[in-house]
Amino acid sequence: MPIAERIIETNGVQLHTLEAGDRGNPVVVLAHGFPELGYSWRHQIPALAAAGYHVLAPDQRGYGGSSRPEAVDEYSIVDLTADLVGLLDDVGADRAAIVGHDWGAIIAWAVPLLHPDRVSAVAGLAGPPAPRPRRPPTAGWRHKFGDNFFYILYFQEPGVADADLARDPATTLRRSLAGRLPNTEDEARLMFRPGPEGYVERLPEPDGLPDWLSQPELDHYIAEFTRTGFTGALNWYRNFDRNWELMADAPAATITVPSLFVAGSHDPVLLFAPTDRYADVVAGPYRQVIIDKAGHWIQQERPAEVNEALLTLLSTAAWS
Repeated sequence: MPIAERIIETNGVQLHTLEAGDRGNPVVVLAHGFPELGYSWRHQIPALAAAGYHVLAPDQRGYGGSSRPEAVDEYSIVDLTADLVGLLDDVGADRAAIVGHDWGAIIAWAVPLLHPDRVSAVAGLAGPPAPRPRRPPTAGWRHKFGDNFFYILYFQEPGVADADLARDPATTLRRSLAGRLPNTEDEARLMFRPGPEGYVERLPEPDGLPDWLSQPELDHYIAEFTRTGFTGALNWYRNFDRNWELMADAPAATITVPSLFVAGSHDPVLLFAPTDRYADVVAGPYRQVIIDKAGHWIQQERPAEVNEALLTLLSTAAWS
């Protein structure tokens, strides 16, 4: 199934979008995470299109070939969810299934709360559904981590992490995508220890590339982030507290469409993100799939199992 590329104008920005499948088929939108691109769905796009879906996988706002607004507050959850809904408007779809990975999962879970009439089903990979916390997220992390290093707090200060990650994009992306992320509490504590080191220096250097990531595939990420830098991507993190405020007035209190959470058993997100709070926000059918011995980059690591889980979800979606 061929994959096309085009620029879609939506919500005041241009989104470079990978697209496959016939217009008029049920729409599936794939939302990538950090530090990724629409390209991270390269194993899902043809499989879903071949199964009869119209698939859209954008480089989201701030990434790749898409617009990178300068103002930090233009990366709020309201903007990012509206970007995805604008893709539906572009192809004339009333509703779509929204699938997100990592940061994209946060956005995916927010779409049925902010735009409940536009969603047929929702899936979060490496990011479970969770209720709105009682206090601003950065306050919670400062309380939890104290003087320890925590990457999201490190990302808050404009310019600091931007320079750290952009100093050598090849090292940043090689360590981020191919390195071994902590998957035990002891390993996490070692990474989060106090000290002057930045983010990239704390990431372990991989011993070669994993079998799921070829050098040309890694080079694609390196070329794009070398061209764009990391500021647009980091601006998503700088909106956590603003998003917390905005979600207080979400039109829907719960998610009622069929929902799916997928994670790898070795994903560090399972150390920090509560997977047992889904019932506080999901009121409809819900399924959880944990893929044994898989890590964080799950749709690239284990595409066959992820595709199977997604197709099962899509078969239950409320398309009308």
